[in-house]
Amino acid sequence: MAINIKRPNGTEDVLPKDVYKWHTIEKIARDTAESFGFSEIRIPTFENTDLFLRSVGETTDVVQKEMYTVKAKETEFTLRPEGTAGTIRAMLQNGLLNEALPQKVYYILSCFRHERPQAGRLREFHQFGLEMAGSAAPTADAEVISLAKNLLDRLGLKNIELHINSIGCPTCRAEYHKALKAYFEPHREELCDTCKERLVKNPMRLLDCKSPICKEIGKDAPLIIDYLCDECKEHFESVKKYLTNWSIDYIVDPKIVRGLDYYTKTVFEFITNEIGAQGTVCAGGRYDGLIEQLGGQHVPALGFATGIERLLLVMDKQGCDYLTPKKCDIYFATMGDAALEKAMELTKGLREYGYCAEYDLMGRGIKPQMKYANKIGAVYTLVLGDNELQEGKAKLKEMESGKETEILLNDKFTANFENEFFNKVLDVMDAEGSPMFAFTGEDK
Repeated sequence: MAINIKRPNGTEDVLPKDVYKWHTIEKIARDTAESFGFSEIRIPTFENTDLFLRSVGETTDVVQKEMYTVKAKETEFTLRPEGTAGTIRAMLQNGLLNEALPQKVYYILSCFRHERPQAGRLREFHQFGLEMAGSAAPTADAEVISLAKNLLDRLGLKNIELHINSIGCPTCRAEYHKALKAYFEPHREELCDTCKERLVKNPMRLLDCKSPICKEIGKDAPLIIDYLCDECKEHFESVKKYLTNWSIDYIVDPKIVRGLDYYTKTVFEFITNEIGAQGTVCAGGRYDGLIEQLGGQHVPALGFATGIERLLLVMDKQGCDYLTPKKCDIYFATMGDAALEKAMELTKGLREYGYCAEYDLMGRGIKPQMKYANKIGAVYTLVLGDNELQEGKAKLKEMESGKETEILLNDKFTANFENEFFNKVLDVMDAEGSPMFAFTGEDK
């Protein structure tokens, strides 16, 4: 009986022909974060479930519907649905918050949510994110937003709008909750079952409901920006001023509340209309109470995350450039055992210098070997046979142009690569660091 095993629904395979796109985003993300003084952190794929109940919020869709939770004997674990909670836990547990502040870390990781799979929304997805802990100043908000904008610009994205809002602090939010309850209470029976519970426990979550009925009811709900206390108003005005000073365009969007409970004050989203309903490509904000909520001292913090799959959708849609994928620098096509051994010797030396060098592993004839070299995009090929070994020279072919150059195969091969072949092959690097081959002697 044939077995047909496929990947789980809501996951994707990243094939070798596409992985260079991921490498592009990961490299640019790392370079951007590090240019702002952030360092990489790596955290476990799963955490104690209580971490997410405390941080993300029991009334959120993530906790109520989307988390992957397993029990191992008497312990309950959850695959991380997002990166912030685990990162803050790691900073607390490892004493980073006792060191010089602000602490600035970034991560690239996979996350897991049991959602209905669609373009830009998977059950296993990947994020680049960062967290800054220690600064309550609005300059920190502007700095993090600026970093996100800088990343999107470096990736080449166009037509991305920055939407910002303030959702206040616990003081002003208490008054806002009263206003929301008063607004939604007459519609209680029309609300979905989840929102009926939210109306009691956390009415702001009603504004994030995906039900069309609840969305329609909430379209004229009170706005948090009208209930901000003086301190939160001043903070938000300063953030806007700094963004304006840096020529970062933004739209104040009073309906942004974000989907996780730990946010306070500034929240923001970078949005595109080019990938359908899943238009948010980067989102974040401030969460000044989260560290204290997880057992630490009061330390203000903020951050953002961007979905790599979402970025890929937009970059492909807009025709953005990617880093050139690594190709085979030189392929040795061989005829006979002696030529194969020579090719193995030469490849070993080239690889130690960081070049991608290959030779035949399939026992093919010379024509199939050349076809294979063409398929893998080899920059150069070198044919070795009895004649080449006997004469001590061979022709190096540049595949794109067809240009051939004769080189000498010196028998005095040493570990220092001082023979004529390696002196010539390793002589020149192009401006971008890609291997090039330079030779003395006449071109044939």
